[in-house]
Amino acid sequence: MSMSSVYLEGDFQFIMNIRSFLIVGTLSLASLGIASAKSYDVVINQPTMAGAATLQPGEYKLKVENNQAVFTDVQNRKSVTAPVKVENANQKFNETQVETTHQADMEHISTIDLGGSTTQLNFN
Repeated sequence: MSMSSVYLEGDFQFIMNIRSFLIVGTLSLASLGIASAKSYDVVINQPTMAGAATLQPGEYKLKVENNQAVFTDVQNRKSVTAPVKVENANQKFNETQVETTHQADMEHISTIDLGGSTTQLNFN
């Protein structure tokens, strides 16, 4: 084996390691995008404020995009967006739960615990 063939084999191995690293990195980033696109089912029983927006009674799909909660009405596909502070709890929530407070004759969402995750959305 000549010295030049050893050098070429080393270069090939180095290139393969870089390609493997890039593939793993790309797949990791793609999985983050998929994880953040998860939606949660939320049922609102009476007119309720989410930030400055009013949610009418009905079923909604909730997604979190950046620091925004996006509620999409299952019936008419209209979306309402409200700013949220995304926080992490110490343990996973078993189910998605909406906590409200009653203010000025209207329910206001204070927090939403996202089921199957440690994520809590704070609307205050």
